[in-house]
Amino acid sequence: MPLQTYHSTQPFVLESGHILPEIHIAYYTYGTLNAAGDNVVWVCHALTANAEVADWWQGLIGEHRVIDPSKHFIVCANILGSCYGSSGPLSINPETEQPYYFSFPQVTIRDMVKAHIMLRRHLDISDIYLLVGGSMGGYQALEWTLAEPDLVKRLFLLATGSAESAWGIAVHTAQRLSIEADPTWKDASSVAGHAGLKAARAIGMLTYRNYQTFVRTQTEPDKDKTDDFRASSYIIYQGNKLVKRFNAQSYWLLTKAMDSHNIARGRSTDSVETLQLISQPTLVVGITSDILCPPEEQRFMGQHIPNAAYHEIDSPYGHDGFLIEFEKIGAILQRWLNK
Repeated sequence: MPLQTYHSTQPFVLESGHILPEIHIAYYTYGTLNAAGDNVVWVCHALTANAEVADWWQGLIGEHRVIDPSKHFIVCANILGSCYGSSGPLSINPETEQPYYFSFPQVTIRDMVKAHIMLRRHLDISDIYLLVGGSMGGYQALEWTLAEPDLVKRLFLLATGSAESAWGIAVHTAQRLSIEADPTWKDASSVAGHAGLKAARAIGMLTYRNYQTFVRTQTEPDKDKTDDFRASSYIIYQGNKLVKRFNAQSYWLLTKAMDSHNIARGRSTDSVETLQLISQPTLVVGITSDILCPPEEQRFMGQHIPNAAYHEIDSPYGHDGFLIEFEKIGAILQRWLNK
């Protein structure tokens, strides 16, 4: 099914108090909602991903995969603030009839979840059999489970945490400083901040992978070289690739949203108390080599969510392992669902 868009003309109040006159939510669905309405798998995506989950996570989603459109009704919606069809900096502000660009207001993870709850109601979904989220998607899945505890039946969290860490906030701040150093970043243009976004992506790549990954794959074979190293070319390539498909103002905005993530905010004194409110069977997966959201964050959730199962996988791919190690992850998920 092609990309679809839900359009709400009702004012959308953000957590900050700012009001969007309308919102659009871009989404994909795969499979069919069954008569009982109990076969929904909703996937929450990460920072620069889009709603086409069967494309970027095809190792887990597809015919004869653990999440199968012949059995499940699969939904993935683009997050608020992104540049892949949902309302964000590139959207038209109906009050000015011009794109928002830098003027798009700050959003939080809870705002994203609120928008997706509106889409859920539009799709007439009353139960979510399995709610899935990796990295930033896990932030959304946690918030959604706490917002609608009776609706989410099972929760699957990968390479994520109950609150953004000081390390994560520091990484995001460095990325935003890179964007802000580009004098074009506040321009009313879809290409504003391109040079800054390349630098931000470079910082991100260092945390998505790790020392061992770069040494193994990017070590220069020519011992006599003094410039134009393979590792440099790889980082520049990754920056150029992101610039072709993403927007700097969205990136700046979404890293701010990640910094806002703390499930205890406004609920309890700490994350332990809040995690104990999650009664659903929960599968938590950590990756040994992840330096952005290390396994200690997943172990913490596994210890304090009452009905949680924790698994840790070895992977040379660091944080990106949650997107790459689909065979290991799929086998763990299948065994857990079969129980």
